Amino acid sequence: MPSPILETRALTKRYPGVLALDGVSFSLLEREVHALCGENGAGKSTLIKVLGGVLGHDSYEGELRLDGEPVAFRTIRDAEAAGIAVIHQELALIDEMSVAENVFLGNEPSRFGIIDRDRMIEQAQGALARVRLDLDPGRRVRELGMGQKQLVEIARALAKNARILILDEPTSALTDREVETLLGIIQELRASGVSCIYISHKLDEVFALADRITVLRDGQAVFSSARADTDEGGIVEHMVGRRVDELFPPAAGSAGEVLLGVERLCVAPRRGAPACLVDIGFELRSGEVLGIGGLMGAGRSELLMHLFGCFGERLSGEVRFRGVPYDTRRPPRNVAQGIVLVTEDRKRYGLSLDASVGFNLSLSALPALSSLGFIDADGELEQSRAMVRALSVKAASLDVKVGTLSGGNQQKVVLGRALMTKPKVVMLDEPTRGIDIGAKSEIYALIRQLTARGLGVILVSSELPELLGLADRIVMLSEGRIGGTFEAGAATQADLLRSAMAKRAGEPGGQPGGEPEGQRGVSEESQHG
Repeated sequence: MPSPILETRALTKRYPGVLALDGVSFSLLEREVHALCGENGAGKSTLIKVLGGVLGHDSYEGELRLDGEPVAFRTIRDAEAAGIAVIHQELALIDEMSVAENVFLGNEPSRFGIIDRDRMIEQAQGALARVRLDLDPGRRVRELGMGQKQLVEIARALAKNARILILDEPTSALTDREVETLLGIIQELRASGVSCIYISHKLDEVFALADRITVLRDGQAVFSSARADTDEGGIVEHMVGRRVDELFPPAAGSAGEVLLGVERLCVAPRRGAPACLVDIGFELRSGEVLGIGGLMGAGRSELLMHLFGCFGERLSGEVRFRGVPYDTRRPPRNVAQGIVLVTEDRKRYGLSLDASVGFNLSLSALPALSSLGFIDADGELEQSRAMVRALSVKAASLDVKVGTLSGGNQQKVVLGRALMTKPKVVMLDEPTRGIDIGAKSEIYALIRQLTARGLGVILVSSELPELLGLADRIVMLSEGRIGGTFEAGAATQADLLRSAMAKRAGEPGGQPGGEPEGQRGVSEESQHG
């Protein structure tokens, strides 16, 4: 093996009461993409902070080497001067500034002490060309999509002559097409001599891109291998202690009464607009998981939001809850009846990030916790504590701001708030998006617990293995219509994907779906999930 360009030796980092890194040895070769995998809390973020200069050399034990020589970074600038750039999951761009100004922020080309804007624009164009981004460098960043912003971040790193890129969950907010573009650019950068450390929960991306894979668990590097010498099951086993085919717990029992019945439902996004959902029909029974899949634009999220009462104009059809028609236009009444929705975008629609865990948990249940306009504070506290214990939410207390929790624990809080309303039907829209494999397995177990208690669960997922592993029945949508319905165990991933493509634009019956911006669809890569 050639000599590493970047290396850590016996890296140890302690926080009060926590051993974040425990003797981690890690190496990155020239022209290599080295994937770093692990659950939240495994030590990935701490390792990134050391490599990127966020944690100074006097705050940890062990050795950091660059080109075979010991280095001691005191600040982020020291790391950047050495050619190391970190691109964090939460992008560090200034929306009100131009693309060029963001690319050269703090490093502006100047002449006689004055910023040379013409040269800055010219050099920004060169940096943008390296990431295949064809846009006006004078354009405001706020006007860009998430995928374009991600590429601007990479262009900024390249403008600083970075030869080592560290990408932390770079595709968590991207569409499938943007993901494909980004992975292609990373491969081009590798060919041009840039080395990358790639951090992701998405194993299909890891295996499509990485040359080597290292797994962190509980602050230790427990496994490292060339990609060709391992598989997804092996990586999962090292991350959480069991293989990927053991993640989905078995169904608890048989289905019971019909909770939700949908008949010939047609919905338009607004009055006068063409239908985005056409002739939708299915039943949801107590004790079962009904999976909903489809490509981007198929209408999955619209269907759930309409059933909850926050989307669209019903053109025809009927929705019944326990045999009785109900008005989908009144979400508070639907919650009171026992129908709840867990949105796909927990940060935008599901949580108040600056509020406490306790506030977020009890918010939807306040009507049941109140009498004569007064909240039963003791009852609220008792139920919130019980929910935290039941879901194993990792938080120091109920007073902690929910925005400080990991993605998996934030998702548990969103689920907990829904469950505190004591629902009969729980609609989950992409409940495992953006969380690690360990948190996913806990969500899967929770879904099984809900059905064991007689609840009905509707699960929307872009991950075909997730649908096949959890759902008792699967309805695949295709451009706003049902492309196929499958019983558990009677379908393959290829079957689901074919049914999702049953009607295309221009064919008889094809209808545009128009999913909310940012909605991911089933990709061919997800077949290998």
